[in-house]
Amino acid sequence: MTKRALISVSDKTGVFAFAKTLIQNGFEIISTGRTSALLKKEGIAVKDVSDMTGFPEMMDGRVKTLHPKIHGGLLYLRENPDHVKQAEANGITAIDIVAVNLYPFKETVADPNVTLEEAIENIDIGGPTLLRSAAKNFTSVAVICDPSDYAAVAGELDRTGEISKDLKKKLAVKAFRHTADYDSAVDTFLSKALLDEKVKRLSYVAGEKLRYGENWHQEATYYKDPAGAGLNLSNAKQLHGKELSYNNYIDMDNALLTLKNLNSENPAAVIVKHNNPCGLATGKTLKEAFLAAWDGDPISAYGSIVCVNRPFDIETAKLLDKKFIEIIVAPAFEPEALERLKNKSETLRLLELKGLNESPAVEYVYKHTTGGLLEQTRDIGLFEKWDVVTKMPFPEAKKGLSEFAMSACKCIKSNSISIAYEYEPGCYMLLGMGAGQPNRVDSISKLAAPKARNNLKEMYDRNEALHKEMTYEEYVKKVFSECVMASDAFFPFDDSVVHANEFGLRYILSPGGSIRDAEVIATADKLGVSLVFTGMRHFLH
Repeated sequence: MTKRALISVSDKTGVFAFAKTLIQNGFEIISTGRTSALLKKEGIAVKDVSDMTGFPEMMDGRVKTLHPKIHGGLLYLRENPDHVKQAEANGITAIDIVAVNLYPFKETVADPNVTLEEAIENIDIGGPTLLRSAAKNFTSVAVICDPSDYAAVAGELDRTGEISKDLKKKLAVKAFRHTADYDSAVDTFLSKALLDEKVKRLSYVAGEKLRYGENWHQEATYYKDPAGAGLNLSNAKQLHGKELSYNNYIDMDNALLTLKNLNSENPAAVIVKHNNPCGLATGKTLKEAFLAAWDGDPISAYGSIVCVNRPFDIETAKLLDKKFIEIIVAPAFEPEALERLKNKSETLRLLELKGLNESPAVEYVYKHTTGGLLEQTRDIGLFEKWDVVTKMPFPEAKKGLSEFAMSACKCIKSNSISIAYEYEPGCYMLLGMGAGQPNRVDSISKLAAPKARNNLKEMYDRNEALHKEMTYEEYVKKVFSECVMASDAFFPFDDSVVHANEFGLRYILSPGGSIRDAEVIATADKLGVSLVFTGMRHFLH
């Protein structure tokens, strides 16, 4: 029995070599219009679809393959005697392979100047129909919608002379997924163009059941974005440890974005607990950065997630011998460090994410509400301006520390306050933070500043050399006077500046924009505080 392949492609990548492989494996090739002409030009024997159907391609190519002799050859069940009889009676011959990719609709409508007529002419009708017909009968027909799959099909034909059932299943699912995405793109464009209605269709794949959801009684699944290039958790490879949970993914995502917002050229470490960076630092070495991050909140760091921007080395791994953490995410693990961490705990999750030095390719972020979906662009950037609005100058030397402080602040749940300290020249740490409070004053006076004092107490107690130089209170005063405090939003009243100053904080960042900005500035001037307005708010809900 003659084997047949129908080839009709807009993207000609690899098609000539694939067609030659089919010929070598005894296939007759059927093709349409331009594809047929190009294959013939390459010396490949081709039978035109019009010769097979007895009808010419018509209406500027709108009608080519929509014919019973084509779709009957794809859809009839080979093991069904009645189907076989009907096919023979009507001169329908089997088609065993379909290689089709579609008119470039997405690429066409990506042009902001595209006309409605141009868009409509790039809506493929015959192509999706061929793919769906072939995919529906996947037990008998191999369907190829992606040139990258030519190699797998050709390889099996060369080795065994046939295409395996497993590969046919994968190709069929891929084809249905491809036509679904294609139809979604058409719907999205035409809904806006014809009805002025925005439509959002999201597609995620490879759903993986998680240990549990936010709580033990909730079920959860993680789906991957098939277009997820760059930095994202779908590209992470788990090297060790138990299964991940819903909360693990939420916390790891926060950790990744915190590191990327930091954009540090130096080794950096972030420690996340309950979706807030409770520790964040840079250092000359990864060990130094990790220790400084841990000092940002040693209590909260218990059972946390750690993410670093350098390969996890043995010196840093040794620090974890007596520390309990849940997950480490790193671009790589040095072999000795990996072995030590594996031996530390069977449950410790170790994830390798090689894209940690890349930027997220995601343009939009989404949040589900009951019965709805919110979409917004990702919060990119730190400052829109740098206006020193007070009489007290803001040292240019603190610009790097200020960027660090706001990078941390924008990843902390609102109302957020961060207090950052340059513990060594060019090395920064999150000394204290206030997160998720209904008012900003509590974030400062009840959380960030007291937490910073507590952290300094532990740092002071273990540094015996400091005891000879100054008292603990003198140490706190000295450190606080050099810190930068960042706020994610404007100060609605001057009380935030007052409370910050009571703790000895002299350098403050705020977006500004309050109707009482003048009152806030006046109070800062009265207290000798330097205040910078950055013009960019960073709420995180």
